[in-house]
Amino acid sequence: MTAQVVTITSGKGGVGKTTAVANLAVALASGGSKVVCIDGDIGLRNLDVILGLENRIVYDIVDVIEGRCRLKQAMIRDKKLPELYLIPAAQTRDKNAVSPSDMNRLIKDLRTDYDFVLIDSPAGIERGFRNAIAAADRVLVVTNPEVSAVRDADRVIGILEAEEKGPAALIINRLNPVLVKNHDMLSADDVLDLLAVELIGIVPEDENVIIGSNRGAPVAFDPKSRAGQAFRNIARRLKGETVPFLDLDSHGSLWERIQRLAGRK
Repeated sequence: MTAQVVTITSGKGGVGKTTAVANLAVALASGGSKVVCIDGDIGLRNLDVILGLENRIVYDIVDVIEGRCRLKQAMIRDKKLPELYLIPAAQTRDKNAVSPSDMNRLIKDLRTDYDFVLIDSPAGIERGFRNAIAAADRVLVVTNPEVSAVRDADRVIGILEAEEKGPAALIINRLNPVLVKNHDMLSADDVLDLLAVELIGIVPEDENVIIGSNRGAPVAFDPKSRAGQAFRNIARRLKGETVPFLDLDSHGSLWERIQRLAGRK
């Protein structure tokens, strides 16, 4: 067993990157993979909250790197999925407490025992970002279909290519088909035309994502959630499966769906 190390990053903050990490981890572990999540956002940890593990933290990644505990002591097992673990970020330190070489050493110790290591990168392109991509085999860039988020994603994609960590794959998050139809939001095709990278997933807008994050129960657990299904599909693509993209227009109005069923539209 040799883990696939996947860093999830974004240029702009607030696009749902940490939520994507939590949901992909849940989806992969639910599918039988052994998964470790690493929160690389030193000083601003949130992955533990979204996974519902904030009350279990004793040690963090900086404790491991500075020798105050062994790696296994800092790993928190998920309450529902025994094959899912979290290594939390330090809350009282800054990103300079960890270096790219530190991350490489830590990942090397994890590679032989797990199928996937998912690294939650801080937003932006500074030290924390460099740490998060240091050991990555693959990088996923998360963006919303907004001009400012896409512009920042383009900057990150360029840096990844310059660092020979590309080509990146793209997750378009919080796509709202109604807004796209009304020309109030960029479409997936618009985003892909601007960024010219492989698309690995489109996650539709879904209020259950926020509800699940607040409850420490990622939406990938919910079989009825469209966003949850999108994250499960991305997880399958990470494992090499060919999975069709969701038909996001199927959530049109009731009248539109009746018309389509009647062959009038």
